[in-house]
Amino acid sequence: MSKTYYSKTHEYATVDGNTAFIGISDYAQKALGNVVYVDMPEVDDDVTAGEEFGAVESVKAASDLISPVSGTVVEVNENLEDNPRLVNEDCMANWIIKVTLSDPSELESLMDEAAYKEFCENEAAH
Repeated sequence: MSKTYYSKTHEYATVDGNTAFIGISDYAQKALGNVVYVDMPEVDDDVTAGEEFGAVESVKAASDLISPVSGTVVEVNENLEDNPRLVNEDCMANWIIKVTLSDPSELESLMDEAAYKEFCENEAAH
């Protein structure tokens, strides 16, 4: 069964076994507005928790993508190359990269859905 974790930079990792689907949260896609481009790493690239792995560009801003976990990219969501707006339509179904986790203990430093919701509410209040 999969479980979703969130980072303070508004990326999520939906983890199923040793695989994580990484994308941006609903909060992030709403803040960005219409996504027009997604810059993704290549398959077999390594990503590191807390470090940039790509970027999302919208009509009003560009935002670096920060990986919530470390691992090796096993797949990129090629649908986003032709239709980056899919991120706005359903950011959870339209993940950006799929990685094999190299250190599952990193998940302990991420938030679950309830904690993330509270984090977003506090951030919106400031």
